[in-house]
Order: sequence, then structure tokens, then C-alpha cells
Amino acid sequence: LRILWRPFGFSRRLLKLESHSITESKSLIPLAWTSLTQTLSEAPGIFLLGQRKRFSTMPEIETHERDSELFSPPSDVRGMTKLDRTAFKKTVNIPVLKVRKEIVGRLMGSLRRAALQRPGIKRVIEDPEDKESRLIMLDPYKIFTHDSFEKAELSVLEQLNVSPQISKYNLELTYENFKSEEILRAVLPEGQDVTSGFSRVGHIAHLNLRDHQLPFKHLIGQVMIDKNPGITSAVNKINNIDNVYRNFHMEVLSGEQNMMTKVRENKYTYEFDFSKVYWNPRLSTEHSRITELLKPGDVLFDVFAGVGPFAIPVAKKNCTVFANDLNPESHKWLLHNCKLNKVDQKVKIFNLDGKDFLQGPVKEELMQLLGLSKERKPSVHIVMNLPAKAIEFLSAFKWLLDGQPCSNEFLPIVHCYSFSKDANPAEDVRQRAGAVLGISLEACSSVHLVRNVAPNKEMLCITFQIPAAVLYKNQTKNPENHEDPPLKRQRTAEAFSDEKTQIASNT
Repeated sequence: LRILWRPFGFSRRLLKLESHSITESKSLIPLAWTSLTQTLSEAPGIFLLGQRKRFSTMPEIETHERDSELFSPPSDVRGMTKLDRTAFKKTVNIPVLKVRKEIVGRLMGSLRRAALQRPGIKRVIEDPEDKESRLIMLDPYKIFTHDSFEKAELSVLEQLNVSPQISKYNLELTYENFKSEEILRAVLPEGQDVTSGFSRVGHIAHLNLRDHQLPFKHLIGQVMIDKNPGITSAVNKINNIDNVYRNFHMEVLSGEQNMMTKVRENKYTYEFDFSKVYWNPRLSTEHSRITELLKPGDVLFDVFAGVGPFAIPVAKKNCTVFANDLNPESHKWLLHNCKLNKVDQKVKIFNLDGKDFLQGPVKEELMQLLGLSKERKPSVHIVMNLPAKAIEFLSAFKWLLDGQPCSNEFLPIVHCYSFSKDANPAEDVRQRAGAVLGISLEACSSVHLVRNVAPNKEMLCITFQIPAAVLYKNQTKNPENHEDPPLKRQRTAEAFSDEKTQIASNT
């Protein structure tokens, strides 16, 4: 599963080349070339270097900025809302060097600087007037005449008996030759943000379009499909996740209506209906991070399991997993994916509200696990991946268990996710979680930044061991288990100084 946050690539189809008689450049260096040179010489950051090397660009002049002049789509596509691929035809003049076909391979390495570097465009084409020759496409921003070649390049040309004379070729660009970003930049109103990334969920491109992009939404969706092999459907989220089932309404912008998809993440396969369950490909690294913290024989309680991205990898490590999700569709696909990945015998699956899961199956299992002899106690982890509300569910741990507290080292470790818009998000999450539990987590927790969700909005994971005073009803009445608070804070601060060290020490 890949998440694509870059300008979209080219179609690999080759350019259409308009047959055109080739004329030596000495007799037809056009006014356009001369005008371009003069314009560049006056532009900031560009200067003339003399007779042999006509001009050079300063480092800050990026390739894509130079390309935007010559290789951008036609200006009359601005404002297009229904995609018309034929409107993107454009003819440009490209400098070419004529060479014998048998020496092309030896020559190209030496002309790396001078050759055209535009992806999707063939740098070597057949000469329409001479079957024994080839034309090498050259960079029109570097090569104007034979004087534009550097000394080393001219030396190689001389050794291979190649004339340095430059000719021109009329090159027809079509829709297939433009990047997605270039197409959308040409279509959308000038100065508007261009959609340059999406989440890929199997064959589905999931976009989050902004208001100014909505009039162009169907065109944008089709461009995403055209320019990304394997994408057959483009959808746009039309509301936030605001329901208990953690899914959102979406609109199919272009392509197939089929939302049944299959994704591969960290060696595991997941199948589900993307329109009915929660799936976020940007959490792949976080799924791996938590999985790595557990050892064979450990126990995981996954309170908001979704379709299994935490539960299944952990079960594959020979851990015992209790996975729960309130959404009936997530529950259905969780069962399916456990069988698909052959861990259905290691995962016990529930379809309960998170609080009911904690106060029911989790409570029962903890009473048994923590009552075992010291030699047999596994390390227990509880994952709560519901960032919008998970902290509220921490209240379910208050005085959850009866009886005498077990040794502190065997107390469950909680990984609770949350969003924060605070200037100090880690401190904000600590304070909110501590307020629900009725204790301070300042000295006995670690906070991991998962990802930036939006400007000034972070997703974080707070990890802490549930104190016996919170988990057990009778803790305050048991003097032998009472610990002086300052000493306890000192001990727990040392234990949580490094999250992985802390977890290893508890296993």
C-alpha cells in the first residue's frame, strides 16, 4: 500500500512526433530563440557567459519552473470542468542533433547535460528523412547553436565524427505527455492550490478536495485515474468522521463505483468495503511500531480494532489478541481478514461498544491474567486507536478490578491515541488523559507524535502503565501496596524515560 504525496507521474506513452524537414540552425536560428536569449539575459538570476556557452541558470531556477514555459499545457484549457483530452495538443520546437544510429549508445553518456531530461519524452527518435540516422532531443534551455556545447562535449562529437550543427524538430505534445499537476495547474484558476496528493487504498484514490476545487472535481478525479496505473476509482470525502462507526460519506468523482478493495500493508493483506469501514494508509508505520513492542506470548486488547491492522500483525507474533469494534461492517471484515491472514485461531473478536468491551471481556481476562503466578504472567498491552474520543474511554479503567493488586511490573500498558490542536500537544494529551484517570501522568508516561493531520492539528499516542491505585478498587486500603507518591513518581519517571526500554523491562 502506498501513500502518494508528490506530483503525479507521466503516462509512459510516447510522444507523437510531427514529421518536419530538418534544417541546419545557422540558416534558421529563429527570432524566437534570439528573443528568448535576450529575455533570459535580463531576467533575475540568469546571466550571459560569452560566445561558446550562451547562458546559464542560477541554482534556484528549478527545472519544473523552466519547463512551465515551454512544456506547460495550452493556455485555453483554463476553466475546463469536463475533461477534453484533445484540447491539450501543443507543438513545440526542440533542438536536435543528427547522429549515425550505430554510435547513439556511445554518445548519450557524454551528452547527459545537453540532452532533454523531460520524463515521458523519448530523447532519441528516428530521423524521418534518413533511416540510418537518429535525432537526439536536446534541452532547449541549454542548447541554441553548436556554440552551446561544452568543450568536453565538442571533443566527443569530434572523436565520433559527428557534426555539432543543431537542427530543429516540431514536437507535438498531447494530454499523455503532461503530469497531473501540470494539467490541473493549467485548468484551475490561476493562483489556486492544486491537488498534488491522495491516499491510495487498493484501486481507489481517496482525495480531500478543497472548496475552490469542487467545480472541477470530476475532471480532477478522471486525471487521477488517467495518470496513476492501477487506480480505477477516485473518491472525495464529503464529511468528517462524525459517527460511532468511524466511517465517512464519500462521493465517487470518476471511474468505478466499486468500493470493495484489497490492500497490502506490512506483509499482511486486508479486504474491506472502503465506504463502510475506517482505513487510513498513513498509519502503516504506527501499526508496525506498536507490533514491534510486543513479544511472543504477550496479550493485546485492541479496543477499536477496525479491520485488524494492529490485531493481525500482533497475532502473527504468537501473541493472544482480543479485538473489538462496534461497527458491524468492521467486525465482519475483521473476522474475514483474520481468516485471510491465518490468525483466526489466535484472535478473539467482539462487536461491542468500547466501554462495554473494557468492562466486560477485558476485565474478565485481566482478573485471570493478573492472578496467575509470577512466572506465568504475560505482558499486557491495550491499544485504543480512536483519536477523537479514546481519552474519554480511559474512565473505564477506574477501579475496574477487585481483589489485591498485583505487582506493579505486571500492570497493563495502555497506548491511547488522541488529536491535539494545542501549542504543546504532548503536554495537552498528558493533562487530558490524567484528568480522566484522576492522576498526574507527567512523570510516568511517554508521548509519541504519530503524524500531522492538518495545520495545527497533531495525532499523538500516549503510553503509560495503569497505576494500581486507578485499576484496583481496594488499592488505597492495602498498606503493603501503598507507595509514597514522590518515590513512585521517581520510579515511574525512570521507567518511562525511554518507551521501548520501559516496555522491554516490563516483559
